[in-house]
Amino acid sequence: MAQVNGTIPRPLVRTNQWFIVLSVVLTWVTNEEWFLVPPLVAGLLGLFFNFNPVMRFAKLFLKKHPSQYIPEDYDQQQFNQKIAVICIAIGLVGYINKTMVLAYIFTAMVALAAFIAILGFCIGCFIRYQWIQYRHRRTSKQV
Repeated sequence: MAQVNGTIPRPLVRTNQWFIVLSVVLTWVTNEEWFLVPPLVAGLLGLFFNFNPVMRFAKLFLKKHPSQYIPEDYDQQQFNQKIAVICIAIGLVGYINKTMVLAYIFTAMVALAAFIAILGFCIGCFIRYQWIQYRHRRTSKQV
């Protein structure tokens, strides 16, 4: 991922979100589960090797310096990517095993979350914030 001071330019994040949404939609329309493999591989590469090929390719099309775009927090995006990878992986397993309810539920969740994030509300951010608040309250009570 294109990391600048712990941030990622928003256009790169949006490109990744659209890539996930379009891959899920293609999977639904064609009933070919292999459209889920590219976002799964890109997500895993981003998580384990800090190299998301979708974002790296999109970076070629940035017209300004990455620091001139609205920044997205790197740690938050890693958290969101973990959720996306888990949902895509479970969805893919559902398709492979012909467990269509599982496949549709998890691919719908990831596509819906990515699309809602494109519209401006990050569900993963909300979840992470609530988790951080919960941990803080829990440790504050123990002191």
